[in-house]
Amino acid sequence: MNTNHTNENFNAEQTIAGRCVQSCKKLLAGIESAKNKIANEFEETLESHAHLFQLALNEAEALAFQTEYPHLLFPSLAAEKIQAVSAWQSRQQFLQQRRTTFAGGV
Repeated sequence: MNTNHTNENFNAEQTIAGRCVQSCKKLLAGIESAKNKIANEFEETLESHAHLFQLALNEAEALAFQTEYPHLLFPSLAAEKIQAVSAWQSRQQFLQQRRTTFAGGV
């Protein structure tokens, strides 16, 4: 009799563990899918700074996984990080144009 209860408990644990693994895989796949969609959306904008773009997505993913609901927060965090990189890129272009203008006038 103890053997049956032990087997049932073992099977129940395997089922729970299997469900947890499936849930984690589904969560990771969802995050990866969102990451790809965001990457495609901003690809043209940040083409020259692809490395910064990837770092921003990785940072957003890391921050999202520090919360209880990474699948809900990742898209917003990623968009926020990408917008920050885009703003930085625009600022750098502006500064480069100013430098060129001042250098040409001297």
